[in-house]
Amino acid sequence: MNPYILAILLFGLGLGTTITFASSHWLLAWMGLEMNTLAIIPLMAQHHHPRAVEATTKYFLTQATAAAMLLFASVTNAWLSGQWDIQQMTHPLPTTIITLALALKIGLAPVHAWLPEVLQGLDLTVGLILSTWQKLAPFALILQINPTNSTILIILGLTSTLIGGWGGLNQTQLRKILAYSSIAHLGWMILVLQFSPSLTLLTLLTYFVMTFSTFLVFKLNKATTINTLATSWTKAPILTSLTPLILLSLGGLPPLTGFMPKWLILQELAKQDLALTATVAALSALLSLYFYLRLSYAMALTMSPNNLSGTTPWRLSSSQSTLPLAISTAMAICLLPLAPAATALLTP
Repeated sequence: MNPYILAILLFGLGLGTTITFASSHWLLAWMGLEMNTLAIIPLMAQHHHPRAVEATTKYFLTQATAAAMLLFASVTNAWLSGQWDIQQMTHPLPTTIITLALALKIGLAPVHAWLPEVLQGLDLTVGLILSTWQKLAPFALILQINPTNSTILIILGLTSTLIGGWGGLNQTQLRKILAYSSIAHLGWMILVLQFSPSLTLLTLLTYFVMTFSTFLVFKLNKATTINTLATSWTKAPILTSLTPLILLSLGGLPPLTGFMPKWLILQELAKQDLALTATVAALSALLSLYFYLRLSYAMALTMSPNNLSGTTPWRLSSSQSTLPLAISTAMAICLLPLAPAATALLTP
């Protein structure tokens, strides 16, 4: 892609998110979300592969549906209450519709079906943008409206953690596994949103760091299936031994970074007398842990057989810059000791 066009598209992505962040009026927020969608579409379709085009079409249709729902709900809210302000959502009907529209935008279960399919059709770089940056603007809106209907949030959260765990169990494609992992993590964030928005933000940031690291590892190995991972030890042995730690951090095992948000969320849910919800969420994390362990096993604990369906990679050094990977890997593994500092910042 022409570097000028690429720069304009990335600038559009940044501007769309910034406009949504800065807006207090629903129309402006909607405009920011639309700019975001329109800027990423050429990036998704840039390889002119039928799968990429199909993924782009699916993405466009779901995002357009969600944007239309959002616009409809904000107009309804203005009609019922005379307010266009994002933080003045008083009526339950538009609040619920907007929560569902934003859930569709970020891919929460039960409106998640587009996310694995879309992510599977993209290359790893655009997949990384879709899994991280594209979640920011809708999340900012969810945090601002602070939905009052607690039942719908808990249902969305629990369904997402369970579907995110179950969906990834029988997958062999790494991008689909990462999509289900994304759904499960978003479920955790939504569960605790109404009780501690700052904790949701902390979970979102740790999820970004771990996902960034995972995508960069897969990109360095040019891996898209579990089979390809098995040959990575010849190319980058040290990275291959560190990757299971990143994956187990995504699964939420102590003493890794990913344990911190899960631990704090379970503690918060227990404080709110939601012991059953906390138990179901903790058990659903075991489902996710299974497929992270499966990836770790395939990558670091097996020697690849000779009759692989994937071709053995050339042992050439990659042209990819390794500094972002080094920083994000260190953060994805070592940040748990900062948990007391995080809790001190989270308590109002």
